[in-house]
Amino acid sequence: MGDPELRITRAPRTWLTYAAPEHLAAALDAIRARGGGEVRWWVTDPVDATDAIARDHGLVLDRDLLQLRRPLPVDEPVPPIALRPFVPGEDEGAWVEVNNRAFASHPEQGGWTVDDVLAREREPWFDADGFLLHEDGAAHRLVGFVWTKVHAEEQPPLGEIYVIAVDPDYGGHGLGRALTMAGLDHLHRARHMDWGMLYVDATNAPAVRMYEGLGFTTHRVDRAYVGRV
Repeated sequence: MGDPELRITRAPRTWLTYAAPEHLAAALDAIRARGGGEVRWWVTDPVDATDAIARDHGLVLDRDLLQLRRPLPVDEPVPPIALRPFVPGEDEGAWVEVNNRAFASHPEQGGWTVDDVLAREREPWFDADGFLLHEDGAAHRLVGFVWTKVHAEEQPPLGEIYVIAVDPDYGGHGLGRALTMAGLDHLHRARHMDWGMLYVDATNAPAVRMYEGLGFTTHRVDRAYVGRV
């Protein structure tokens, strides 16, 4: 979550607050001065005192986001799975459809548009070769993907599984595990990363179990509190 900062958008859109506890009251006052709205306060590695501060300001726990890490390479063969790189200008629509089906109830990852993808393609970190797609050849249909991202500025440098999903119609066949391993393998072999990282909601028990089975451990917890002012 980085250094404390306050990010505000105009009502009725969501108001997002990222502030240290000692800055929270001032951040809430700033939001009130601009007309009020919904607040989301993110805290890294919260403690009991953080929960109490949130309650004192009328905020309630919303979700815990886990950052998981593991050393690379993975110590087992990558399952054979047909993959190809994302093609900018061709694959955006199909990717958005699968992503939004897979994350239909997710507060952040669901509801992407083609414009959202195009914006990521303009980022300096975007690498189409690390955006891997898996298709059902017989159905001519995209069914899963693993999108990777490199954080070269971190110490140590981190290779992230940025977004990974399987179309709900194709769930239950081990594709999620295979795609995760393929993404980690790409980050190690092609991008020379010695550490892999990803984020997952703490309540997503099946995904957490799968990642822990691949050797990931929790590096930090980011907790979101929400409320209205």
